[in-house]
Order: sequence, then C-alpha cells, then structure tokens
Amino acid sequence: MSPSNIILIGMPGAGKSTTGVLLAKTLCMSFSDTDLLIQEKTGTPLQDLVDKYGFDGFTKIEEEIISEISPKNTIISTGGSVIYSEKAMKHLQSLGTIVYLNVSFPEIMRRIQNISTRGIALHDGQSLEDLYEERRPLYEKYADITVDGDKKTVEEMVTEIAEKMRNRK
Repeated sequence: MSPSNIILIGMPGAGKSTTGVLLAKTLCMSFSDTDLLIQEKTGTPLQDLVDKYGFDGFTKIEEEIISEISPKNTIISTGGSVIYSEKAMKHLQSLGTIVYLNVSFPEIMRRIQNISTRGIALHDGQSLEDLYEERRPLYEKYADITVDGDKKTVEEMVTEIAEKMRNRK
C-alpha cells in the first residue's frame, strides 16, 4: 500500500503552494502548507521568526512543528529550508511520497518578487544563488519523484505528478 500523502519540496518560488492547491483539488485530497502551519502555531510571520531567531533558530522551530504533524490524504507544501532537518525529512518520508519541484535559479529569480519579505532562511551574507546551490543536492537526496518545473504550467506539473504517483502504485 502506498503512503497517503504527497509532500512537495523545492526552493522558494518553485510553485509548491500553487501546485499543491491545484493538485489537492485534482486528486480530491486536503492541502496543508507547513509555512502557514508554523505561522499559525507561533503566531508570528515567517520573516519575523527568521529575523528574531536567525537561520538555526528558525530551522529548529520548523523541525519541531513538522515532526508533530500526522495528516492523512493530504498534499503537504513545505518551506524550502525543511531539507536541512534530517529529523523532519525522515518524518515526512514516513508520511508519504516526496516530490521535488526542480526549477532553475534564473527561473526562481524571475518568480520571486521580494526576497526580504518571503521568510527565506539565509545564513548571514549568503546570496539566494548560494542558497540554491547549497540546497539542490539536498532536494535531490530526499526526492522520490522529481518534476522539472521550469517550462511547465502549474496544470502540466499537476498532471505529471498525478501520473507519476499512479505509476508508483
């Protein structure tokens, strides 16, 4: 029996939330966004958490909250930094299939409007491109399925994910 959840990972701007909502509608599943869950549990916007606690503090909060979730039949859109926590990723792997939305750095830059308000966990002095290069191998490590999102519409990505999930059963 295959796991009941689909977990979306990838860089900010990869389309995890947008794709996740449409995928949930298409597959008649629930939708959960871990960034929103973190904000709800802490009562604080993500960017404020990053500013207040720094990279390490934010990722610890993220790990604690994600490690407690136990959804069923749900599309789970994760924050881009979740892949830094082996504990959180092992938990997510136990919940379902990990789908990496792979988008090139130039496309990420085109999509992201304002990096300073997105709640992106960067180390001091780290550029978004440095972050992209650091995270890409981690996304690849944890992915059960990889979908190239550069030149696809959200609808095309949803169709591809649904098809790949059917082929896994």
